[in-house]
Amino acid sequence: MTGMIQYAWLVPLFPLAGFLINGLGWRSLSRKMGATIGSLSVLVPFIISLLIFLDVRTGSNSVLSYFPFIQSDGLNIPFAFQIDSLSSLFLLIITGIGFLIHVYSAGYMAEDDGIVKFFAFLNLFVFSMLLLVMGANYLIMFIGWEGVGLCSYLLIGFWYKNQDYTSAGRKAFVMNRIGDLGFIVGMLLTLYCYGTLSYSSLFPQIGSANDLVSTNAKEWIALCFFIGAIGKSAQIPLFTWLPDAMAGPTPVSALIHAATMVTAGIYMIARSHLLYDATPITREIIAWIGLATALLTATIALRQYDIKKVLAYSTVSQLGFMFIALGCGAYTTAVFHVLTHAFFKALLFLGAGSVIHAMGGEQDMRQMGGLGKKMRITQITFLIACLAISGIPGFSGFFSKDEIVSAAFAHGKMLYAGALLGSMLTAFYMFRLYTLTFTGGFRGTHDQEHHLHESPATMTFPLIVLAILSVFGGYIGLPAVMSSHHLLSSFLGLNGAVVNQPDFLKSFEALHHQEWTLIAISSIVAIAASIAGWAAHRKPAFSANKGLALAFEKKWWVDELYDAIIVRPFLALSSAFDRGVERKGIDGLVNGTGKLVRWSAERMRLLQSGQVGYYLFVMVIGIALLLAIGFFGNPF
Repeated sequence: MTGMIQYAWLVPLFPLAGFLINGLGWRSLSRKMGATIGSLSVLVPFIISLLIFLDVRTGSNSVLSYFPFIQSDGLNIPFAFQIDSLSSLFLLIITGIGFLIHVYSAGYMAEDDGIVKFFAFLNLFVFSMLLLVMGANYLIMFIGWEGVGLCSYLLIGFWYKNQDYTSAGRKAFVMNRIGDLGFIVGMLLTLYCYGTLSYSSLFPQIGSANDLVSTNAKEWIALCFFIGAIGKSAQIPLFTWLPDAMAGPTPVSALIHAATMVTAGIYMIARSHLLYDATPITREIIAWIGLATALLTATIALRQYDIKKVLAYSTVSQLGFMFIALGCGAYTTAVFHVLTHAFFKALLFLGAGSVIHAMGGEQDMRQMGGLGKKMRITQITFLIACLAISGIPGFSGFFSKDEIVSAAFAHGKMLYAGALLGSMLTAFYMFRLYTLTFTGGFRGTHDQEHHLHESPATMTFPLIVLAILSVFGGYIGLPAVMSSHHLLSSFLGLNGAVVNQPDFLKSFEALHHQEWTLIAISSIVAIAASIAGWAAHRKPAFSANKGLALAFEKKWWVDELYDAIIVRPFLALSSAFDRGVERKGIDGLVNGTGKLVRWSAERMRLLQSGQVGYYLFVMVIGIALLLAIGFFGNPF
């Protein structure tokens, strides 16, 4: 082992150290010191990750085992990291985007008394995510998996004095636990069937001549892992926690929705691609659930007025696109969209945070308008992000989304039509958001207009960097008709870390003569929908929604449905058990035992009268009974 790979343990160590320093000293450290420590704790790992990435590009990869984590009869699970092309790419995304969000947070949270504690939570979040992607087995991945779930609860409910925020954090925590149960069952099934959780010993067994595990068992393992991904990456039916996560500070929204927690499910399936290649039924389920999620949440985004809620539903929709790619066997395409999405979605959330900062906390787009006149940097960078996510040619999102739509076309025409419709809706609601926020006249109060201003440099610098990446980040994956060398695919294919499913590749090669047609259709749809979104909201008139538009605004009443069929029946059942089983049953038994003992003691104490004659009388009676038993035998 040579180069920087041997120092990979330093990458998670620095965020952990930052968490401990800020966490233990949050009452004594100054705000500036806490922000500096928190930011440096992610900057240094980014530099190390960059050096590791350069090593991996030369073909280097390694499994670094540090100590036995679980060792039992026939079971050995080490605490180990796997550094290859997939994990090194995610290290760059997590630490790079994470550092920019930390810098942004220094400005956004500058006046918050809990900023040092906030940075401690951010550092712990980054540490957990790094552990997730670096783990060389499912158990280490699961530790990081649970860590980001805990940190999301802490960060979403950071302003805990607001009951709605704490409820949103609790909702995220509970819904993630549902998916995590699937992950645990998947690990147990894997351990039962293959006797290992380590990637290096598990994946070579799958599909080999020595693989005696039935296809049905493999389907169940893959499905259980996918259930875990549904919870973490917010797919139907466990997607409702993600929009509610907007309760947290805006940097938290960017960190959770852009580059880290929600992409964990994508990473896990891409890492397990050999398992999913062997389970076609599960892959088909993944593709269609991804499409359903993308379309459902895109329609909801059409009629939301909270700027962060629009972006939240947009995130869920884009995750649906990634799952479409995974279901088609286009694993590198899904990772490609993770990368480009990290750039433009982080930019969108941080841009929204800049707007909210200038508006004094206002998030309703109906109270905005014309902000571009006072916030030129935020406006331009936000426009670039909108162009990228809409799939406008030349921007990063165009290249990754084009690959997904092409993969859907190769897989089936219905999937392609759905993906194209989702792409059209994305462009429409994003330019609706841009138009309502930055163009036209200001619709807020005079006091809000008076305080409008561009954000400080600590907030605009990350916007500019992310805007550049949102433009040029997609050129590492040019379509086959433009270049014969897909840089990202070649890199991810090093040593077989992630490769596209062979059947998909064969179909995709047959599509090359149709690729220009597919590109033209996608481009026309994206441009037309963007123009329509702008034109329809240049002169907004906010009337009450009716019919289908009302269903979009009410989010298809999914939360109300869950409340009716799950929450309220569960609470009613819990209340019945509380009254009937807990209070009358368990408490009744415990309290009744105590009352019985007390009642018996009160009766028995009457025998202790203190009169010697009485005691002698009782003793004589006892002796007489014993003699009778001795002479006549035991009558019992």
